Amino acid sequence: MKHTFKDWFLATRPWSFPASAMPVLVTLFYLWWRGYELSWGFGIWAVLNVVIFHASGNTWSDYFDYKKGVDADDTYGNKTLTDGLFTSRQIRALALGLLIVGSVFGVTLICLTGWQLLFIGLGGLVCTLLYPFFKYRALGDVVIFMAYAFLPTIGTSYVAAGVIDWGVWVVGLPVGLITVSILHSNNLRDMQTDARAEISTFAALVGPKSSVVIYVLEVLLPFVSVVVSVALGWLPVAALLSLMALVPAWKACRVMLSYKSGGSDAIANLDQVSAQLQLVFSLLFSVGLVLGVLI
Repeated sequence: MKHTFKDWFLATRPWSFPASAMPVLVTLFYLWWRGYELSWGFGIWAVLNVVIFHASGNTWSDYFDYKKGVDADDTYGNKTLTDGLFTSRQIRALALGLLIVGSVFGVTLICLTGWQLLFIGLGGLVCTLLYPFFKYRALGDVVIFMAYAFLPTIGTSYVAAGVIDWGVWVVGLPVGLITVSILHSNNLRDMQTDARAEISTFAALVGPKSSVVIYVLEVLLPFVSVVVSVALGWLPVAALLSLMALVPAWKACRVMLSYKSGGSDAIANLDQVSAQLQLVFSLLFSVGLVLGVLI
């Protein structure tokens, strides 16, 4: 079967890219508010680079999920391989190709900024390649937080501001928690089929009841974090604009709370809803930080 560029692009699950791009963008605006003289070009480069690694990680995970039987005809989510749109060899080639491109771009950025970035880049590479291994052993949530909260925010601080400002955690933590909720909702939905494939995710480890509570906390605690940070002067007052995202956040929580009565079908699309929430929250957060600079 001949594939178009659109086919290949859709195979990377582009709807999920805000999960990796937004932490970098929010960090850039936070650093701007802090008064750093930024290299915006390197900052945008970091956004593109993390998205490429994300695309590689998505397809790499799809390949292993299919080979291990995690993804099958009766599972939810991505159907790239289970519907025969691509062969497993094609998806593996796509994943490795994207990984090579991302690595080349990353090495170039290291040469232009500094060798310290190498450790952050290697961390991202390990997260990408070993994500399936950790995911099958209930550590996927930790890897996602590392890959889409800790490493991108710290790396962005280094490439854009020239220093590692640990204060970026004040934006990395709330955005990262919502990002992890995307995976957590996915794993709760797929708990039965994952058990059939003999893998153990964090959701399966803690059980359905605890998973529902954890999801609600992952979605709502970011708003508490923003309020506390503003009160302590760690963020501008305008960052409270992100509280407008409480509306879609509560809707997402209500969907999750319906799991008790509706089961997996009730939260079939909650991973995408959570991704949309992360995008809305991050955009409002970013606007608030920009207003903090301009006002």
